[in-house]
Amino acid sequence: MANQQRQQLAQELLNCSYEELTDIQRSVIDLIATEAPTGVDRRLIIDDRTPGERLADRVAAIGGSWGFILGFALALALWMGWNVLGKGGGLAFDPYPFIFLNLVLSTLAAVQAPIIMMSQNRAAARDREAAEHDYVVNLRAELEIMHLHDKLDRIRQRELLQMIRRQNEALRILRAELSEAFKPGPPDAAPAAAGRKRAGKRAASARGR
Repeated sequence: MANQQRQQLAQELLNCSYEELTDIQRSVIDLIATEAPTGVDRRLIIDDRTPGERLADRVAAIGGSWGFILGFALALALWMGWNVLGKGGGLAFDPYPFIFLNLVLSTLAAVQAPIIMMSQNRAAARDREAAEHDYVVNLRAELEIMHLHDKLDRIRQRELLQMIRRQNEALRILRAELSEAFKPGPPDAAPAAAGRKRAGKRAASARGR
């Protein structure tokens, strides 16, 4: 019975058999058939990130902020100012052209870029899961509305047929009553009744004499 209902819903709503549907479409048909609520994927609720993924997200959050940009610019300015101004006093540890600074920046970029990409990949996967859930919800809402319209159309059609039957029955009864009311009597009935009446009067007159 359940399989037959799923097949019927697939044909009515998507114009194809249940076996031809995608996994997402089948899940939507199953939800409609069982009238179960659309649940949220636990991966969208539970934070199951590993420590490495948490660190990657944290690095991406810090590296993509104005605070990091301003702080990094301040650190570069202090680095270069210290080494330029302290060159004469022997305090410079990375004199111009700042070779050590270039090495630090290259190392930072080489390490930070993959970490940010890992965070972006994980965020993209999570966005795909959220988009898939939204698609399921929207598809179910659309199919539910179509299914509801079909039900309303069938109910309206059934009510119209019942109304037409009642009207036809009322017209049939009205025609029968009108036919009975205006049904003419036998053609010789009125003269015969009048003759009998006149004969009765003459007999009464004769007895009176």
